[in-house]
Amino acid sequence: MQQPYRTHKAEVLKSLDTDRQTGLTQTVAEARQTEYGPNQMQRGEQTPAWKMLLKTFTEPLVIILFVAAGLALLNAGYDFFNTGDVEHGRAAIYEAVAIIALILLNAGIAFFQARSTQKSLEALESMTERTANVMRDQDWEEVPAAQLVPGDIICVNTGDFIEADVRFLSVSELQVNEAHLTGEAEPINKQTHALDEDVPLGDRTNMGYSGSMVTHGNAIAVVTGTGMDTELGHIATLLDQVPDQRTPIERAVARLTKVLMRIAISLVFFTLAVELIKTYVENGGISFDAFINSLSPSIAIAVAAIPDALPVVLSIVLTIGAATLAKNRGLVKTLNSVETLGATNFIASDKTGTLTKNQMTVTRFYANGATFSVEGSGYAPAGDISPVDDNDTPDYTGFVRSAVLNNEASVHQDEQGHYVPYGNPTDVSLTVLGHKAEFDRDQLQNNGYEIIRVLPFDSTRKLMSVVIHSEDGYQVLTKGAPDVVLRVTDNVLDHDQFVPLAEKKDEIEAKILEFAEQALRTLAVTCRTIDEDLAQNGSMEELEQQLTLLGIAGIIDPPRPEVKQSVATLRHAGIAVIMITGDHAATAKAIALRLGIIQDNDAEVIDGPMLDQMSDAQLRDHVLTTRVYARVSPEHKQRIVQALQAHKAVVAMTGDGINDAPALRAADIGIAMGINGTAVTKDAADLILLDDKFTTITNSVEAGRTIFGNIRNFMRQELITNVAEVLTLLFGAIFILSDIGKVPSTAPILSALMVLWVNMISDSLPSFALGYDKPEADLMQQPPRDVHESILKGMVGRIALRGIVMAAVVFASFLWAANAGYTLPMAQTVAFLTLVFGQLWHAFDARSNKTIFHRNPFDNGRLLLAVGFAATSSILVTMIPFFNTVMGTAPLPPICYLYVIFFPAIPTFVISGIKALWLRSKGAA
Repeated sequence: MQQPYRTHKAEVLKSLDTDRQTGLTQTVAEARQTEYGPNQMQRGEQTPAWKMLLKTFTEPLVIILFVAAGLALLNAGYDFFNTGDVEHGRAAIYEAVAIIALILLNAGIAFFQARSTQKSLEALESMTERTANVMRDQDWEEVPAAQLVPGDIICVNTGDFIEADVRFLSVSELQVNEAHLTGEAEPINKQTHALDEDVPLGDRTNMGYSGSMVTHGNAIAVVTGTGMDTELGHIATLLDQVPDQRTPIERAVARLTKVLMRIAISLVFFTLAVELIKTYVENGGISFDAFINSLSPSIAIAVAAIPDALPVVLSIVLTIGAATLAKNRGLVKTLNSVETLGATNFIASDKTGTLTKNQMTVTRFYANGATFSVEGSGYAPAGDISPVDDNDTPDYTGFVRSAVLNNEASVHQDEQGHYVPYGNPTDVSLTVLGHKAEFDRDQLQNNGYEIIRVLPFDSTRKLMSVVIHSEDGYQVLTKGAPDVVLRVTDNVLDHDQFVPLAEKKDEIEAKILEFAEQALRTLAVTCRTIDEDLAQNGSMEELEQQLTLLGIAGIIDPPRPEVKQSVATLRHAGIAVIMITGDHAATAKAIALRLGIIQDNDAEVIDGPMLDQMSDAQLRDHVLTTRVYARVSPEHKQRIVQALQAHKAVVAMTGDGINDAPALRAADIGIAMGINGTAVTKDAADLILLDDKFTTITNSVEAGRTIFGNIRNFMRQELITNVAEVLTLLFGAIFILSDIGKVPSTAPILSALMVLWVNMISDSLPSFALGYDKPEADLMQQPPRDVHESILKGMVGRIALRGIVMAAVVFASFLWAANAGYTLPMAQTVAFLTLVFGQLWHAFDARSNKTIFHRNPFDNGRLLLAVGFAATSSILVTMIPFFNTVMGTAPLPPICYLYVIFFPAIPTFVISGIKALWLRSKGAA
C-alpha cells in the first residue's frame, strides 16, 4: 500500500484488516501488540558508567602519567629491597602517590562531564503515557496509549492528544495543532479525502500524528503507525542515530595532546639515554643500580612534559564561561559548548517562536476603502490604530466589531499580569485588535448585540459565520480566507458606500498581494443584512452568499524586536544567520527581508520539495549562499546542518519544537528556547535561552570568543611553563657532567614533586584566574576562528622564546646555588622558586597578545589573589619541615628569597619592552 494519505480510506481499512464499525478484537489486538511492540519510544543502547570511567584512563597523557607513576614505584621498590636507601625510596613513593592522585582528579572531572546524559528520548516517551478511546470488540473503551496497535479504530475530541499516527475516517469541524512536528502554531483543518500527490507532512490534511492535539471538533480514525513507526518515532530514531559531536576545543586539545604525547615519550627516552651515557663514560659500564638511578630525571621529565593541570584548568575556565552565560540568560548544559559558540560560522534558526514571537498579531487591515496600521504586538491590548494615509480616514469600526463578534477566542490577564490567549491563534489576533479599538465580545453582547446562531468553521466551507440581532435588525457576519470569501461576495463597503465587487476587485486583490508580500496572512470579514426568517431558519448555503466585504485583516507572527540588530551584529562578526521554517516560502522570504537575513527580494529560497529533489552534493553547492529554507521537515533541517558541516563550518542550530531536536543534536551546538521550547528540544540542546531572546545568542557568541581568548592565554602560560621545566631538566642532564660542590651530577635540577607543585599550584591557579579576564577590543568585528587551525597558531614562537629564556634563568640559578656550596635540596629549592616566580610574573604578560604593558594589572582582582596565594604557599613549602621531607625542599637564607622573587621578573619585562618598542615602530611605519 502506498502512503495512507494518498490512499482511499476504505483501502486503508482493508490493508490493515480492520473494520470501521467493530474495530479489532482483543485477541487480534494482543497478537498485533506482540508483532509490533508497545506504542512507545525505544531507547538506544546506553554506555555503562563503568565504560565511561574506564575511558577517562585511556587518554594518551594519562597513560604517560601512569608510566611515570610506575617508574617511581619501581624506583621505590628497588631502593627499599636492594639498596636500602629508605629516604630515596620514600621520596619515590611520594612521587607515585602524587602522580596517581593527579590522574584520579583529572579522571573524576572527565567522568562527571561524560555522565551528563541526554534525556531527549525519555521526554519523547513521556508523551505517550496517556490513554486513548478505542473500539475493541465493537465497544468503545479507554486503554493505555502504549497498547494501541495498527488497525485500531480510535475516537478523538477537542483537547485530546492523538496517541499514534492515524488516517481520519470521519471528521466534524476538526482542527489539529501539529506545531511539535511542523513548527507552525496555526491549527490545521482536517478532512478525510485521499490526496492526489506527495506533499509535506504539514499539508497531509487527512492524517493525524502522534503527539498532536485536537484544538477543535472531533473525529474517528484508524491507527496506521505506532511506536517507532510514527513520525514522532522517526524523529526519535534520528535523534538516536546522530553521533555526539566533538566540540572545536575538544578537537584542538586532542590534536595538541597527540603532539605532546610524542614529545613526552621522546624526551623520556632521550633523558634516560643521556643519563646512561654519562654513567657509562664515568664508570666504563652500566649497572642495574645506575639504570635505576637514571629513572629520577626521566620521571621528572615525563611529568614536566605534560601539562598535567590542563584538563582541570580547562574545565574551570569553561565553568567560568558558563557562569557568565547564565548571567546573560543562557544556560549551558555541556561545558565545552561554551567555547564552541565563539567559533560558530552559521546560526541556523527556526522561524516561529525563535525569530518571531509565535503570537499572531494584526498589524494592518484594509477597511471601508482605506488601509490602517496597528501598533503593538502580542496579546497586550496596547497599540494605536492609525490610517496609512492621513487624508483618508473612513470609519473602520464596523469591520472591527464584526471581526470581534464572529469569534470564539478570548484573552485574559493572569495573576502575574500576563495576557493569556484561549482559542484559535487567528481569532485571538482579531480579539486583541478589538481590544485595541475598545471592542470586547462580551461587552458587545451585553450592549445589544445578541448572537443567535453560530455556524462554526469546517474544512469544506472554509468559512465561519454568526447570525446576530441588534437594534439595526438581523445580520450574518462571515469571515474566512479572501479567495473563498470573495466567491460569495457581491459588494464592497467603500467610504460608507456599497460598491459592486466587480468595480473594486482589482484593488482588493492588489491589497491582498501587498499584504502577502509583507509576510501577512489575510482574512476577509463580511456582513449581510437579512430578515428574521432567514436569520432563524436559513441554511449555511443560504446565509453565506450575497455578502458585503467590510475589510481584510493582515496578520503576522511578528519578528522579535531585538532580532534585526542581533542579525546585523552577527553579520559584522562574520556569522551568517539562516532561517529554516515550516512556513510557506513567500512568508519566510518576507520575514527574512525584515530581519536583514537576506538583503534583496531576489535571494534564493529553497523549499522542502526542492530539497527532496536535491542530492547531498547538490545541496552542498547551494548551502553556503542560501539563507532561507521553507516548508522543511526534520530530516531536511538535519541535512542542511550536515551540508554546512561538510564545508568544515561550525554550525549552531536554534529551535523550540520537537521537529527541531534532531538538527539540534546534529549541529555543533544546539540552542533551545527555554520558555516556549519543548522538553525534547531542551534535552537535545547544548544551550538553553532562558529568556527566549535571539539577542542572547549574540551575547553568548561574544562570551564564547572571550572564553576562547582566555583559554589561549592560559594555555600559553601553561605551555611556557612546561617548556621551561623540560629545558631546565634537559640542560641539567646534558650540561652537568660532573658533581658541583655538594650537588651530584646525576641529580635532577627539579624533583618530580616540585614539577607537580609548579603545574598544579603556582601555574594552575593564576591560569584559571585568567579565565575572568575581559575581552580585548574589537572582538565582535573579527571573523570566526578557523577551528581546523592549531589552537597554538601565532603562539609557538612566543612560547619557545619565553620558555627558553625562563629555563636559562632557572638553570643559571641552580648553577649559582651549587657553586655557592648549597646542598642539593637547597639548590633544587632555588631552581624551584625561580621557576615559580618566573611564571607568576609571566602570568601578567599572558593576559595580552601584545605585551605586559597593554593591560592594567589591577583590573583582574582574582589574578592578583591567585598570584599572591601561589607565591606565599610556594615559599612556605620551603620552610615547613613536612614539605621539606615530602618534596625535597629546604629553607633558604633571607637574601636568597629576595633573589628568587625579583630576578625572574627581569626577562619578562625586558622581552615585553623590546616587543613594545617594535610594535610602536611598526605602527609609526
